[in-house]
Amino acid sequence: MSQTDTIIADELQAPTAPPVSQGKLIWKRFLSNKVAVTSAILFLLIVLFSISAIGIGPIHGWWKYDYKELNDQVSQGAPTWEHPFGQDRIGKDYFALTMRGIQNSVLVMVVLGLIASVVGVVVGAVAGYFRGVIDAILMRITDVFIVIPALVIGSVVGHMYGGLGAFFLALMLGFFSWMGIARLVRGEFLSLREREFVEAARVAGASDMRIIFKHILPNAIGVVIVASTLIMASAILLETALSFLGYGIRPPDVSLGLLISSNESAFQTRPWLFWWPGSFIVILALLVNFVGDGLRDAFDPRHRRFNLRRMREQEPEEGEGDDGTPRTGAALAEDVL
Repeated sequence: MSQTDTIIADELQAPTAPPVSQGKLIWKRFLSNKVAVTSAILFLLIVLFSISAIGIGPIHGWWKYDYKELNDQVSQGAPTWEHPFGQDRIGKDYFALTMRGIQNSVLVMVVLGLIASVVGVVVGAVAGYFRGVIDAILMRITDVFIVIPALVIGSVVGHMYGGLGAFFLALMLGFFSWMGIARLVRGEFLSLREREFVEAARVAGASDMRIIFKHILPNAIGVVIVASTLIMASAILLETALSFLGYGIRPPDVSLGLLISSNESAFQTRPWLFWWPGSFIVILALLVNFVGDGLRDAFDPRHRRFNLRRMREQEPEEGEGDDGTPRTGAALAEDVL
């Protein structure tokens, strides 16, 4: 046996690295996105801080004031060491009110996103897989809901269920927010249903429901997760708009939108009553959007961010390539991407 044959035989017998699962690859790509990871951590920290501050349900937090109790006005409600966020016009501690508003707004965001995702996935999966008459009926129903503005539907739902609390409001709004996910899932299913693994599952005798939820849906889960995060980001803005108009969460409970609506007239005299809830609304919406962008990049490896600094570091001197030929800007960008 020659030396070359010995080397090839040794390489064939050498243990190969274990294959990396798709989930680990997605998780690794997501962790490489520093903005998305930082946004996810900050979002969790804000939620945990609000829960630990005033507690949740029968569990009390470390903050000594309750968002329902009245207190003596200190410094005309301006921020002090005793009340760092100030007090509202009737003496309630504004820090406790803001923390409670964060809890309710995040609850609406999560519940609405989950309900809309479940309904949208079921409708889109059934329509995309079966096609024909079923697809036509489900998509026409989807079109009817799409043409009605979300704020109009939310106002009707909020007027009927806003007084029942944040959970029931989010639950009802979720049943009217699934249309976008349904269309995205339908498009994915129309493409995936023609793949070889689906045909193999049919030949093996798998039922339609098993093919939909065990074979096709796992391959479309990336679209579902990304769309869900975007709906969650828009949910907090929808809840804010409804509460501002008086159709969302109602007193004695509070939300960030309700705090802005209740203190709208004090914007000039006591602006802190407006800026604290408004800042948290913007921060929470941005953080969820950044997480959604990170998930989109992780699930779609073809989507890569343009890095100007990396392109400049890799740019050859005097604009020439390794073979001495001139390199244009388009060619340099193509090398980086």
